[in-house]
Amino acid sequence: MSVNMTEDQLLVLVIKYLREGKRSSFQLLLEELHPYDFAQLYRGLPEKHRHKFLLFLTPSQIADLIQELDYEMQIEILHKLGIERSSKVMNLMDNDDLADLLNELSLDKIQEFLDVMREEDSEKLQSLMSYPADTAGGLMNNQFVWINAHYTVRQAVDKLKEYASFSENIYYLYVINDEKQLVGVVSYRDLLIANTDEIIEDLMFSRVVAVNVETDQEEVARIIERYDFIAVPVVDHNNVLQGIITVDDAFDIVIREANEDIEKLSASGKDIDFNTKAITASVRRLPWLILLLFIGLVSGSILNFFEETLEQLVALIFFMPMIAGMTGNTGTQSLAVVVRGIVTSEMNKKVVTKLIFRELRVSLIIGITCAALITTIGAIWQADLLFGAVVGVSLFFSLIIGTMAGTIIPLILYRVGVDPAVASGPLITTLNDIFSLLIYFGTATMFLSHILT
Repeated sequence: MSVNMTEDQLLVLVIKYLREGKRSSFQLLLEELHPYDFAQLYRGLPEKHRHKFLLFLTPSQIADLIQELDYEMQIEILHKLGIERSSKVMNLMDNDDLADLLNELSLDKIQEFLDVMREEDSEKLQSLMSYPADTAGGLMNNQFVWINAHYTVRQAVDKLKEYASFSENIYYLYVINDEKQLVGVVSYRDLLIANTDEIIEDLMFSRVVAVNVETDQEEVARIIERYDFIAVPVVDHNNVLQGIITVDDAFDIVIREANEDIEKLSASGKDIDFNTKAITASVRRLPWLILLLFIGLVSGSILNFFEETLEQLVALIFFMPMIAGMTGNTGTQSLAVVVRGIVTSEMNKKVVTKLIFRELRVSLIIGITCAALITTIGAIWQADLLFGAVVGVSLFFSLIIGTMAGTIIPLILYRVGVDPAVASGPLITTLNDIFSLLIYFGTATMFLSHILT
């Protein structure tokens, strides 16, 4: 019924069922929807209908809904449900998502929720919350199916059937020994084609790619991408299996890290979105902008230093914004390329050297092309080839310096252990403004007497 409906039509129908109290019709409609669609409906509902919407949902549906919403709406739902019903919903949520949610609450509120949860779930949740949020331990789900190396295929399949609803992922079965150490992995496909009396130890792959609980989240995402995994196991320092991280978690990591890098590249500060208050957004942006303001004053002092040159050749002012802008643009482009490369590639000496020389060649090609074009324009405009050449040569060297600054600065920061995205676009642009003005007016001053004759 809902397949051919638009989101607005679905919303109107849901509101109709809520008003008329048609719970069975409401549930029949939701059976055809994905949890993401639940979330879209909840976001679109007027505030007065949201509480009844939650009352019409089962605890399992609410658990799915919460995991699709942002933090503010998750907290809103928990408050609407109350402690008792919230605890039932939390028992059905994936532990990694629940740990992320509770980590945002006060200690008193966390304890209040933990006290009403099942003891086993509470202990597992507290174990997850003990790890830093940006590590494999903080991201993993500790609900998974494991089997022992001495199991037969029949025993493994029986356990898989028993715990299928418990585990987030059943494509892989992780094999442990009596000390619960990870010793192998076997796929569901392997079990299907094997004889029921075969021993798991004879079927499993013993070379298992795993991550440590302290592995950084970016490295986890790289490993999942590198090996095309659906899931990767997480072990502690004794190789004891602690949990799994699935590919959907890797997607979340990539999106989150990309957003953070964009925020840093734009020097806008972290955690600024459409809902951030003006005062908060201003406070988060101001430190960068004040720093750039003082650096920008250097540009003014350069113009003051070359005041005599400007007075004698006013036409230089016409090309000044273009040269400064082009230099900043090329630097920002190179910075984006380098930051993306650092995230997706292993940065060793060979890779770095290749990158630097590649960007140098790019800057030469761009520089020659743009310099030739602007030389022609300047020469025709002023009827003076030397004037056009001064502008063209200045642009050529400015583009090279801008490109190399955008390449080398983030590499240096990465080398010394600083997040390269901190070398933000505005910072590169401001520094390149200074370099380009020095080159431009310095070159013009050198040839000033020849241009004026």
